Amino acid sequence: MMDNYNWVTAYPEIVLLVMTCVIALVDLWVKSPKRTATYALTMLTLGAVALFQAYLANTGETHYGFGHMVVSDAMGNWLKCFATLAVMVTLVYGRPYAADRHMLGGGELFTLSLLSLLGMFVMISGNNFLVIYLGLELLTLSSYALVALRRDNGNATEAAMKYFVLGALASGFLLYGLSMLYGATGTLDLTGVFAAVGSGHIKHQVLVLGLVFVVCGIAFKFGVAPFHMWVPDVYQGAPTAVTLMIAGAPKLAAFAMMMRLLVDGLLPLAIDWQQMMVVLAMATLLVGNFSAIAQTNLKRMLAFSTIAQMGFVFIGMLSGVTNGNTLSGANAYSSAMFYMVTYVLTTLGVFGVILLLAREGFESEEISDLAGLNQRSPLFAGVMAICLFSLAGVPPLVGFFAKLSVLQALVSSGQTSALLLAVFAVMMSLVGAFYYLRVIKVMYFDPPLTASTVSADTQVRVVLGINGALVLVLGVLPDGLMGLCADAVVQALGT
Repeated sequence: MMDNYNWVTAYPEIVLLVMTCVIALVDLWVKSPKRTATYALTMLTLGAVALFQAYLANTGETHYGFGHMVVSDAMGNWLKCFATLAVMVTLVYGRPYAADRHMLGGGELFTLSLLSLLGMFVMISGNNFLVIYLGLELLTLSSYALVALRRDNGNATEAAMKYFVLGALASGFLLYGLSMLYGATGTLDLTGVFAAVGSGHIKHQVLVLGLVFVVCGIAFKFGVAPFHMWVPDVYQGAPTAVTLMIAGAPKLAAFAMMMRLLVDGLLPLAIDWQQMMVVLAMATLLVGNFSAIAQTNLKRMLAFSTIAQMGFVFIGMLSGVTNGNTLSGANAYSSAMFYMVTYVLTTLGVFGVILLLAREGFESEEISDLAGLNQRSPLFAGVMAICLFSLAGVPPLVGFFAKLSVLQALVSSGQTSALLLAVFAVMMSLVGAFYYLRVIKVMYFDPPLTASTVSADTQVRVVLGINGALVLVLGVLPDGLMGLCADAVVQALGT
């Protein structure tokens, strides 16, 4: 359904923007060091927005607004709902950590987190090159500020500078690619780009040159090799609460951006961008897994783990079109969406435990810091083990079914090259299992460094328990979430 003045498409963004301004003003009068009122208002806002997004997604309707520049569909609304929930969980886990390190002084953690979420919303809703790019810039600028939030910390400042310089370079790549596609097609609208590219009247060389820069920009946002240089440095240098803010929800927005640009706009060029993704996926799986083995810093190891995991998302995306046939597209893209959602869920659990173990003056960043965690707290060790086993792809956890669905979509094409890529991906997963199992071994079999038990707020304990339970339950009963992703992608492709 098309309507040039359809405000429904922007209601969640408007609510979020207004409440972010209100929260920033209210915080001026908050005296509590833990910013209790600011935190409560932020969580209420996020909860209301998540419910609204879920309602819009359940209606199953697609709306266009603002001159066809914005789209509200089931895929976008579910991704926005999951991103909102991820930010909520991140703030629950990160607030005690931030309070211990005096990062809540001006309420910037909450307002910048909401602004980054607003950027994600705009990216996910974008049906126009400029809208997508504006959302991306709002997200990245907020992320730069969040990484540098501990102004007295040299590592955080260094990480923010690296992130800013490399991020600006990647944004330039993406913008240059989009400008070339605009010059070739004469439109910024994704629907118009799709029609222009599919017409066959534009020189293929010009389109492919612009496409190369677009894929490079997308690859940087995912942190895949060889555009992964920023990931380990930023993950390690940023405050752990901010690391989770970068590692979680923005990945959902990056997936939406990739779907909008490459599928909604540039699907006629699938033969070209799929070839690029094959190379990126193989390099990512290789670099991510083998580099993670050498790490002793837990956050840095998880950074390389993230790089490797994104290789599977790219495998899902490159399986959609076979010999010009798009019949397998819905299966491939929904498997990639399922993988991304479950990856974010699992990452929240892993970093939640790391944040829980950190205390004032102690970061709990080394793998050795988890020694004997099972003796100190069986619950938190169990949650961490479940999440790590899931990332390794061990059945019956949700990570196994995510990997299986992606590989199934790849192999279903019936091509020999696809089968070889699937075998390579499985072998790299076996390599990756080593560094996940090493952490589990340290938690369960190494003697603890301290005899003190792990204490946590009731709210953190409950959310972390639910987080771990979901990783297990969605592995045993994955059909509901798989079906949701499939229906959302089918609807998005149909419009």
